[in-house]
Amino acid sequence: MINPENPLIVQSDKTILLEVSSDHYEEARDVLARFAELEKSPEHIHTYRLTPLSLWNAAASGFTVKNILDGLEQYSKYDLPGNVLHDITDYMSRYGRLKLVREGEDLMLVSDDKALMAEIVTHKKVLPYLLERISPTKARMVSVMRGHIKQALVHVGYPAEDLAGYVGGEHLSFSLRSPTLLGHSFNLRHYQTESAEIFYAGGALHGGSGTIVLPCGAGKTMVGMAVMNQLQCSTLILTPNTVAVRQWITELLDKTSLTEDQIGEYSGLRKDIRPITISTYQVMTYRKRNGSDKKSINIDDFPHFQVFRARDWGLIVYDEVHLLPAPVFRITAELQARRRLGLTATLVREDGHESDVFSLIGPKKYDVPWKDLERQGWIASAECHEIRVMLPVEQRMVYATTEQRYKHSFAAQNPAKLPILEQLLKKHERDHTLIIGTYLDQLEIIANKFNTPILTGKTGVGAREKLYEKFRSGEINRLVVSKVANFSVDLPDASVAIEVSGTFGSRQEEAQRLGRLLRPKSDGSTAHFYSLVTRDTVDQSFAVNRQRFLTEQGYRYEILYDTDMINN
Repeated sequence: MINPENPLIVQSDKTILLEVSSDHYEEARDVLARFAELEKSPEHIHTYRLTPLSLWNAAASGFTVKNILDGLEQYSKYDLPGNVLHDITDYMSRYGRLKLVREGEDLMLVSDDKALMAEIVTHKKVLPYLLERISPTKARMVSVMRGHIKQALVHVGYPAEDLAGYVGGEHLSFSLRSPTLLGHSFNLRHYQTESAEIFYAGGALHGGSGTIVLPCGAGKTMVGMAVMNQLQCSTLILTPNTVAVRQWITELLDKTSLTEDQIGEYSGLRKDIRPITISTYQVMTYRKRNGSDKKSINIDDFPHFQVFRARDWGLIVYDEVHLLPAPVFRITAELQARRRLGLTATLVREDGHESDVFSLIGPKKYDVPWKDLERQGWIASAECHEIRVMLPVEQRMVYATTEQRYKHSFAAQNPAKLPILEQLLKKHERDHTLIIGTYLDQLEIIANKFNTPILTGKTGVGAREKLYEKFRSGEINRLVVSKVANFSVDLPDASVAIEVSGTFGSRQEEAQRLGRLLRPKSDGSTAHFYSLVTRDTVDQSFAVNRQRFLTEQGYRYEILYDTDMINN
């Protein structure tokens, strides 16, 4: 049935075109975000693609073939191509046709599909983990290689549903507080409770591993605490940095009955292992200098990996799981008997390892479109602006003759961005403003020019926390920050961010930087995110890619030019 008023065109190559100008754009976008990946987002037509992983994640989070087909048919201009109908049905049906189960001490791979089992157990990626074929529907696998088996099956194209169960871990009794230790009212929000319950699944075998996707500012830490409260067991929490470690400790002490002697910090500064232990990815991946090939991963080269075996952990929490480094993937493959919770604002990984998060941490179990939580008032509303700035005339020839690998840093540090930055700072002089960038020389120039404190990777943990506290208290209302502030930094009063340079085309970075502004404002005001990019250079090209994930979440960038700013 043809309906020219609808905004979608579903194509036989499994791409989906979405017309931005349509009255039904927002509803169709929210439907697509659940099971398709956004590839391009220029002004008028956005391009999505159906992929096996996007469909498997949809299946794991409860979507059915009917849900997807109904959504596509509701908003499509034309009838759906027959091969797309077939491929959606096929890919969705592949998730869970193979199952990993435990029989005594044995790990079994089972399926009712005899032909599929015959194919899988002879596949070269699976054979190394096969011990014996028990029957046409059952095979005994190498028990300690549970994670590697799941990785192999994802690569083969038939992700297994892991029903092999988990160890309970060392018991730890505690409760959530209401009110908090500081006397504030505290109750889990409905989506925090719902996501924790879906993850736990009442202790059933199909629960206990997976990823919860929620926007920055939506309280992912509270979801982690809710899961910990359900399990009542010793927990290892891995975070991006030491500031995040301290924030977890503060939240746990304030909002649970846990005491200081039950919570350990395992960082570059302290090495305490306690029933609740919080560490960083950086510490975990510290590697001995022994002259070995850095591309190979030998577990013995990582001295702090002993933390994974130091206690009988019942749960491992991976905060900002999209940042998980390769060595931690390796140890995680060997920890499949422990419950694993991934927390993130985006499953996007710039290294393409989304399938490893799926197989080793667990599939996406819950997500909410950012705009849904904005409409409900749980995160702040935000307006995004891209301001395109020309290179000065005298630098255009220099840029044209610069080697390709240096063009981005040259263009991103365009000095013509400084007058625009000054204009924005005057416009928002009363607001709490973060000036964010990638290149330290550029940030130091800005900090000196505008007499603003600067925070970079060189800033010690203590000094960072003091600057953050001054910003929170209002003693200062501007802060220049490098990418160390991209993740797990709670600055609820930040209402303006000005991005002067980004890390190439990193979508996850753009999402995290906007996320610094999404804590709800006490006065209900709208946040503003500005991205300054150098016009007609690779800086502008990378900016288009960085914005792709936020476009998928419903944010539109107002495009302005330096001439617009000068004339205003």
